[in-house]
Amino acid sequence: MADDLPTGRWRRAAKVGRLAGGQTARGYATKAANLTRSDQSRRDAAGRRQMEAAEQIFEVLGQMKGAAMKVGQVASFIDTGAFPPEFQERIQAKLAELRDAAPRVPFERMRKLIEHDLGEGLGDLFAEFDEDAMAAASIGQVYRARLHDGRQVAVKVQYPGVAQAVRADLQNLGLIMRVAKRMAPGMDAKAMTREIRERLTDELDYEHEAQQHRAFARSWRGHPFIYVPPVVTELCTEHVLVSEWVEAKGFEEVKQMDRATRDRFGEIVFRFFFGSLYRNGHFSGDPHPGNYRLMDDGRVAFIDFGMTKRVARADLQAEIAAVRFGMDGDVEALHRQLGSMGFYDPADEQVSAEAVSEHFHDVTRWYIEDREVTVDRELVAQVLIDFGDPRSRHWQLMRRETMPPQAMLARRMEALTLGVLGQLGATANWHRIAREWLFGDPPSTELGRLELPFHERAAA
Repeated sequence: MADDLPTGRWRRAAKVGRLAGGQTARGYATKAANLTRSDQSRRDAAGRRQMEAAEQIFEVLGQMKGAAMKVGQVASFIDTGAFPPEFQERIQAKLAELRDAAPRVPFERMRKLIEHDLGEGLGDLFAEFDEDAMAAASIGQVYRARLHDGRQVAVKVQYPGVAQAVRADLQNLGLIMRVAKRMAPGMDAKAMTREIRERLTDELDYEHEAQQHRAFARSWRGHPFIYVPPVVTELCTEHVLVSEWVEAKGFEEVKQMDRATRDRFGEIVFRFFFGSLYRNGHFSGDPHPGNYRLMDDGRVAFIDFGMTKRVARADLQAEIAAVRFGMDGDVEALHRQLGSMGFYDPADEQVSAEAVSEHFHDVTRWYIEDREVTVDRELVAQVLIDFGDPRSRHWQLMRRETMPPQAMLARRMEALTLGVLGQLGATANWHRIAREWLFGDPPSTELGRLELPFHERAAA
């Protein structure tokens, strides 16, 4: 990101508008050229065209930060199977580059923001401060520092002017979504628009995030393989969040490790995100690969809590009942349950129990069936298509369904977690693991047995 982050609505709209216009023009050119191409040539051209479009979209949205980058992040994981196999590695490498690249904001600007928010000079606050950003996110970047008491800390600082940029993006979301759907045609643009409007405003307040972070740290304190680093409360403000620094390996490194390590890492990610929801009713809705790291002692550190949600116990119990009906194959009970939860109009005679059951099975089959499943990209692609894509055999049914507001972020979390497991190629009997928190079944894996005493103490 350059010094002149565009913050006005019209400047940011112009950036996205030029991108959308260029994509549309190239689409017309491809259609014209297809008139003289063979079927195979058309497919090859479509694959190249989609890949080029994705690279351009990620580049522009990544540079813009704010809500625009958040949309790009979401779209990139919603449709991981959209690209031809020969392009999969290229697009994932592009995403990793976008995730990890630190923006080019002069440190002096960030320093002024830190000192203004905390009310002291940098030297008074920190014994050491690395001026090179270690990581970047959609609305801020992270530095490494050392406190005067010797603690190593991560200092997350919000980009100057990003609040105005986000507000501008929220006014431009319709245009941004048009661009995003070119790389993720299955994304529910209306649902995603509602979610981003609701959640991104909270993300702008790092004091709010610090509160959520502390709650997660308390919930998981003492866990044998999940670690949430503590927050340094006295150094947290609306634009600055300081927490313990965690020395660990990033997601891209983990992807290159042996199968056993990747399986174990994937199971821990699954246990954290799904377990937080169903055990605690308080979960992180952003299973982004930059938000967790593998520590040298085998624990996984979870480090970002800007997008979280608390779920009412009654809503959780309703979801668990639906899952049980689905696992038991009780078609009529599942139909009644999902109707009562607001997923469709119970009086709609065109929404049959059989159709609902088949759709529910297809989007949950990776953990609803009692068998070992390797989550690969083909599985991820098909499940995400069946979440909400015109290519799905359930499309006519989905057009009559709705997503209840209280369920939206949880479904996003599930979809993105699945996408992460697909990148790892993780293998497990996800069904039996899920039954531990859904129905209180005994542990089915070594990790489950290891964490059982922790959850027994928490429930006591």
